[in-house]
Amino acid sequence: MGTDAEAHFPPDFAARTAERLEALAHEGIVERIWQGDHTVWKPEPREVADRLGWLRAPTWSAKRIGELERLRDELLGEGFTDLLLMGMGGSSLAAAVLATLGERVAGLRFHLLDSTNPEEIIALEARLDLNRTFFLVASKSGTTVETRCHLAYFRSRVPHPRQFAAVTDEGTPLARRAAEEGFRRLFLNPADIGGRYSALSYFGLAPAVLCGVRVGPLLEAASAMAEACRAAPAANPGAWLGVVLGAAASEGRDKLHLLLPPEAAPFGAWVEQLVAESTGKEGRGILPVLGDGLPPDEQGWADRLVAAHGRHLPELGPGVPGVRLPGLERTERLGAEFFRWEFATAVAGHLLGINPFDQPNVQEAKDATALALAGRLPRAEAEPLGDVLGAAGPGSYVALLAWLSETDEHIARLEAAAEALRVRTGCPVTIGFGPRYLHSTGQLHKGGSARGVFVQVVGHRSRDLPVPGETFTFGELFDAQAQGDLASLRARGRRVARVTLEELEAYLGC
Repeated sequence: MGTDAEAHFPPDFAARTAERLEALAHEGIVERIWQGDHTVWKPEPREVADRLGWLRAPTWSAKRIGELERLRDELLGEGFTDLLLMGMGGSSLAAAVLATLGERVAGLRFHLLDSTNPEEIIALEARLDLNRTFFLVASKSGTTVETRCHLAYFRSRVPHPRQFAAVTDEGTPLARRAAEEGFRRLFLNPADIGGRYSALSYFGLAPAVLCGVRVGPLLEAASAMAEACRAAPAANPGAWLGVVLGAAASEGRDKLHLLLPPEAAPFGAWVEQLVAESTGKEGRGILPVLGDGLPPDEQGWADRLVAAHGRHLPELGPGVPGVRLPGLERTERLGAEFFRWEFATAVAGHLLGINPFDQPNVQEAKDATALALAGRLPRAEAEPLGDVLGAAGPGSYVALLAWLSETDEHIARLEAAAEALRVRTGCPVTIGFGPRYLHSTGQLHKGGSARGVFVQVVGHRSRDLPVPGETFTFGELFDAQAQGDLASLRARGRRVARVTLEELEAYLGC
C-alpha cells in the first residue's frame, strides 16, 4: 500500500483491493497516465489528453516562486495590507486551504469572495480598506459569471488598475481585459490544467505567496509525492488510494466519510470538490461527507468508506473499510496531499469508467440561471419537505443547499438541522452554500447517482447591490442561480424541497 497510509480493511475488501492493484499493474495504468494516454479513461481524447498538465505542475510552479515573492514584497513595500481573492471552485478552494493552514512569513491578510449574495459582499467590503487592498481575480475560462460580476463591482469602487491582478488561461476575456486596462500582473496558467486540479499552479500558489505562505517546501513535497506516484500500484500512494476509492464505490460504498481536525476544514472542502465533481457523472460517483456525524446504526455504515487525515479512525461498523492518512500540520504536507488526492481521483475515475476531467452537467445550471435572469425559465415546482425526506432510504443522501449568508449563526443552525436529519433518515447529510456548491458537488447532484434528495434552504434579504454594466443586481443573480439549480435538479428527476431555515427547524423540532 502507500507507505504512509494505514489500512483497516475487512479481509474480503482487502483481497478485492489487492486484485484491483494487480490488474492496474498488469494494464500498465500508472505508466499510461504519465504518458498522457487518454484511453485510460475514454476512447476519445476530448477533455482528457488536454487536461493532464497537473502531473507536471510542481516542477512548472517551482520556477515561478520568485516572481510571486517579488510581487508580494512590492505590495508590502507600497503599504498594502489585504488581499481579496475573487474566484469560484477550483480557482479559490486550494488558496483558502493554504491561507488557513500554511506556514507564513510576512504577507497580506487573506479574504475570499465566492458568493453573489449581496449581503456577504457588503459585509466583506466593510471589513476592507479599499485603498490598501490588492485584488486578485481568478478564472480559468475568464468568463465565470460570479467572478466577472465581482470584478465589475470592485473596479467601479477602485479606479486604479494597478490594484488588480488576474490568473487565467491565455486568450480569455479576462486576460484581454487585464492587458487592456493595465492590471499590475497577469498570470497565465497552463491551459492543460483543469480547475479542480489546479492547486499546485498559479491558482493555488499566487494567493498563497501574496499572503506570505512559504510554498517552496510545499512544492518540494509535491514533487516527491509525484515521483512516488510513478511507482508500481501497490507501492504508489496515489494509485493505492485511488484503487481504494474506486473499489469501494464499485461495491456500493460511494460515500467517502472524511474525518479531519476542525482547523483543516478548508482541506475537506477542497477534497469535496475534487472528488465529487470529478467522479459524479454517468449515474456514478463518490460523495464526500465531511464532519463527525457518523451513522447512527449498522445499516448506515453499508455505503461508507472512512478516511481520516491525522486522526485515529473511530470504531467502524461491521465490514467497513477505513484509511488513516498523515496529518496536515505542516505546509509541505499539504503539497504532498494535494498531489496524492489528484492522482487518486484520476485512478478512481479509471475504475469507475468515467472521465474525471470533465463536468458535463455543470452547464445545465448556468443555462437555467441565464434563462431565469431573462425571465424565460419555466417555473420548477419544489415538492413538500416531508415527501422529499420520505424518499430517503438505504443508499440515499440528503443535501442541504443553503442560499443564505454564510454567517456563524446560519452555519450552526444548519449543522444542528443536519444532525437531526441524520438521526431521522439514517442517511449522510451534506451542507453546501450557494452558489459555491454549484462549482463543487453540483455536478454530482445532477450527474451522479439518483439516490440523493435535496432541500433548498432560502432566506430573505433586506439589501441589494447593482452589478455595474449589467441589467441585473447581485440579489437578482443570486436568486436566479437558486432558481436555476432547482430547475436543473427537477429536470433530472431529483426530489427537491424548498423551505426557509425556520420552516426546516420547525419540521425537525430543532
